Amino acid sequence: MNGALQDLVVLDLTQMLAGPYATMMLADQGARVIKIEPPGGDTTRINGPHLPGARRSDEAGFGAYFASINRNKQSLVLDLKKPAGKAALLRLVAQADVLVENFRAGVMERLGLGYEVLGEVNPRLVYAALRGFGDPRSGHSPYADWPAYDPVAQAMGGIMGITGPVAGGPPTKIGPGIGDVAPAMYLAFGIASACWQAQRSGRGQFVDVAMVDAVLAVCERLVYQYSVTGRVPRPEGNGHPLLCPFGIFPASDGHVSLGVPNDRFWVPLARRMGRPELIDDPRFATNEARVENRAAVDAVVSAWTARHAKAELGELLGGEIPFGPVLDAADIFGDAHFRQRGMLVEVEQPGADGPLTIANTPVRMSATPGGVRRRAPLTGEHTGEVLADFGFSVEEIAALNEQAI
Repeated sequence: MNGALQDLVVLDLTQMLAGPYATMMLADQGARVIKIEPPGGDTTRINGPHLPGARRSDEAGFGAYFASINRNKQSLVLDLKKPAGKAALLRLVAQADVLVENFRAGVMERLGLGYEVLGEVNPRLVYAALRGFGDPRSGHSPYADWPAYDPVAQAMGGIMGITGPVAGGPPTKIGPGIGDVAPAMYLAFGIASACWQAQRSGRGQFVDVAMVDAVLAVCERLVYQYSVTGRVPRPEGNGHPLLCPFGIFPASDGHVSLGVPNDRFWVPLARRMGRPELIDDPRFATNEARVENRAAVDAVVSAWTARHAKAELGELLGGEIPFGPVLDAADIFGDAHFRQRGMLVEVEQPGADGPLTIANTPVRMSATPGGVRRRAPLTGEHTGEVLADFGFSVEEIAALNEQAI
């Protein structure tokens, strides 16, 4: 069975994490994603970690970082700084559905390859851009010329300001690169939406996502909280400003997560704790009361959870109370859920002594299942194949190779 995006042709000019993650999402659902790399390849190819024996001493190989987010793609090398390279890209654009880039604002225009130029070549083209502070076409940010990476987006998008210990201290960065991954997800959604429109209207459009905007959208709660109360939301520790008990609690062998979003779950939790009197106690009977008496509630729940191991708490609460043990990577690799759901996938790592395990897509579709189908490409691995598929003759391909295009 083919992916839902089969026959969608995507030209991927992105590097680092955010852009490649967005095109990875499209590739996972069956799109033909052609990664157009400069001579020497994507600079993240050298990023580790590396399996023993994996190719990493030459520009063609790649480490685990690149392997994870560039699976299911083809690689084509083009030097866009040379006229013949730009001409080749224009020929590809004429037949493509989507072009994605995450350069700083103005780079593609200086190359003579901006949206207006490419839109003339292919009016159906969906041109997608991902930048730290967006593209001036959608609204000129005072920070438009600033480079941005994950921690910058996390800092300015608001998520750091509400993350960290309640007692104070410096802002806390979220562990995974949410400042890259959240914008990537929004961009993939925008591309799919624009392609649906282009399919019906015959006209493409410009899709623009700013990294900081995407992080703010993820933090939507802080916007309405400030709008209503006029108070600046502060770090919330492991709790929730509007719900209680809701967060992380100690176990005898680690930590667990509990979520009690309403009174319906508080009643069985109180009974499981052997504290039925708390059900009608005015300090604990409603969520509003529990939020007002958060310290007392958390103390009661923590004292009970700390007496039990994570597995024991799972037996007591699982299936009735929103509950989950805090898992580390080793736990995840050993947990039946992730294996049975196919979330851990082994792919070939060229030259390595064994396969590399990467995370699969969480999107499950019954008729058009997506997911990891093949490893990430070596630099320029599919150059000849792609150019031939787009109508370049053997002689034209040979000429481009001779000119190091």
